[in-house]
Amino acid sequence: MPERVLAIIPARGGSKGIPRKNLVDVGGKPLIAHSIAHALACPRIERVVVSTEDDEIAETARRFGAEVPFMRPVELAGDQVLDLPVFQHVARELAERERYTPELIVQLRPTAPHRKPEWITQAVDMLAAQPSAHSLRSVSLVSQHPYRVFEIDEGGLLAPVMGHRHPQPYVLRRQELPPMYYYNCVIDVTRPSTLFELASMTGDRILPYVMDPDDVIDIDTPRDLAVARALFWSAP
Repeated sequence: MPERVLAIIPARGGSKGIPRKNLVDVGGKPLIAHSIAHALACPRIERVVVSTEDDEIAETARRFGAEVPFMRPVELAGDQVLDLPVFQHVARELAERERYTPELIVQLRPTAPHRKPEWITQAVDMLAAQPSAHSLRSVSLVSQHPYRVFEIDEGGLLAPVMGHRHPQPYVLRRQELPPMYYYNCVIDVTRPSTLFELASMTGDRILPYVMDPDDVIDIDTPRDLAVARALFWSAP
């Protein structure tokens, strides 16, 4: 099993849907503190680093046990910045400043406050056991099946998105629908070689870590936040 597994928790300060989202209270502590706790409780993870440009988030992260060895450049904290340059920045800085290079990198988004450490261990072990795979992502069965999804064409008519798979995919019974999965944003595991040699977070050989949809919460909107509080941290 890999000895050097780095967890990176990306947490910029400029969220818009929920202002200061990474610091909102969920279950009695800041949202980001949950992902830090998950990482610290996972025996496979050697280091837990938070990437942020925000001083308050950095202070909070340190208070709950994570490292913030350097701040994220402001130019990597905008709405349109993808994960890749953020993760490349962390990996480069750790290599240059400390000569630290992990074997695997785990992304734990702070927007997923419900996550068991054993899930992280299983995900890390899966990718470690498959050296030909570029990455792993957690997925769950879809609730709205793509076979029943339509576009509206130029003539104003419904056009089935999966029409290339079946002439009338929307008429199939539920039992006939092929299993399909969505990326649930709970756990990602990748390799430094995927980040730098393939210039990708995932590459094109992605292992699935399949999760029960009932275990998934990804907070993006005020409604998501209310659901998380009600389902996972409501008073008995």
